[in-house]
Amino acid sequence: MEVREIDLDGPIGAAAANAPAAIPVSYSRLVAAGLIGNILEWYDFSIYGYFAVTIGRHFFPATNLTTSMIEAFGAFGAGFLTRPLGALLFGWIGDHHGRERALTLSIFAMALPTFLTGVLPDYARIGLLAPIILVLLRMIQGLSVGGEFTTSIVYLIERCRPGHRGVMASCSVFGANMGVMLGSATGAILAWLLPRSELIAWGWRIPFLLGIGIGVAGVYIRRTLARSVAPVEGHPAPLMQTLHQQWRPISQVAGFKVFEAVGFYTIFVYLTTYFTRVVHIPKYQALYINTISMCFAMLIIPLAGIISDRIGRKPLMVGTALATAIFAHPLFRMLLRPSFASMLTGQLGLATLFAFYAGAAPAAAAETFNARVRCTGTAISHNMTVAALGGTAPMVVTWFIAWTGDAMSPAHYLVAAALISGLVAFGIRETAHAPLD
Repeated sequence: MEVREIDLDGPIGAAAANAPAAIPVSYSRLVAAGLIGNILEWYDFSIYGYFAVTIGRHFFPATNLTTSMIEAFGAFGAGFLTRPLGALLFGWIGDHHGRERALTLSIFAMALPTFLTGVLPDYARIGLLAPIILVLLRMIQGLSVGGEFTTSIVYLIERCRPGHRGVMASCSVFGANMGVMLGSATGAILAWLLPRSELIAWGWRIPFLLGIGIGVAGVYIRRTLARSVAPVEGHPAPLMQTLHQQWRPISQVAGFKVFEAVGFYTIFVYLTTYFTRVVHIPKYQALYINTISMCFAMLIIPLAGIISDRIGRKPLMVGTALATAIFAHPLFRMLLRPSFASMLTGQLGLATLFAFYAGAAPAAAAETFNARVRCTGTAISHNMTVAALGGTAPMVVTWFIAWTGDAMSPAHYLVAAALISGLVAFGIRETAHAPLD
């Protein structure tokens, strides 16, 4: 196994230059540490999305199933409201006690609420207390996600060789997609094994209980890493100073993150509900299609990171956003045909567009900021967009369909997001080949 020392004169920046000498750490362990937290966190968020209808029945009972589903997705979106706070909290922990410590604590903040969701009594047993506790658990998990994703991206790109930042940043996205795929596969297996009545009654709890296993593995990997890498010294930049001085790059990153946020939660979280509620196919078929699409996207994301290291982030992001604006509607029309092959082809097309964009955007976001404010700037811009537009996307498109009666509403929303991000990405500077301060 190759062992690399962290170069204190290299891309970590000025903060690391003043830190104690780091103990050599295997490169593969760094990548594993960056992956594992995202796997757990997006596994949990994905299974909640996939079982939103069932969760709505148990915790948000209503005479109208659509109303119940919208309320369940509202609880899903509540977790995103605390993401900006989580970005600040875990950014502070990372700056004062080491980024490895922040990444380890974020595992705890996700694993425990995931398990508790699986054992939480429903509305029929404890009344209004059930949805209140569920929303609180989602908000705690939002804190964790707010610090996990962007911290892992910064953590990886600051420790990799020049010319490999795109592919290394894509590892965090790869981990997130692996978590979503794992959640989708778990749901598909349960939908196949259990009768529908049992899946609705108690089977939906199993994926939440299984998530504790990923949490234990993540804690082990990251606690070992925390003992191997010296913490980063220094104090984070004051928040108001960062917002005042960095408002332009924060706005730019938030702008080109719109498509990444809306695309992820529309294509991989909402579509399983779309297939069952709009196209009317069995749940297990919807989860099969989604799992296959996630596997395909996972293959493309690292490739997109490599391509962005060669040709630049900007051309890939602008080109993919334009392609989405052109092909989103034809692909969604394929989803409306109750044919497994047609729906799979349509979602594979959407997954491909998303994956090429998502493979380039994370590195572009982190590279936009200088070393002194990189964690804070990346976290604020990313979580601000995801909180406002990502976590709310399933609820918004569900409401649009109910209001307009137009089954193509998700395609309209996706195209609008792609056009916004494409225009913003067109105006940013290219950072792929610039040195990381």
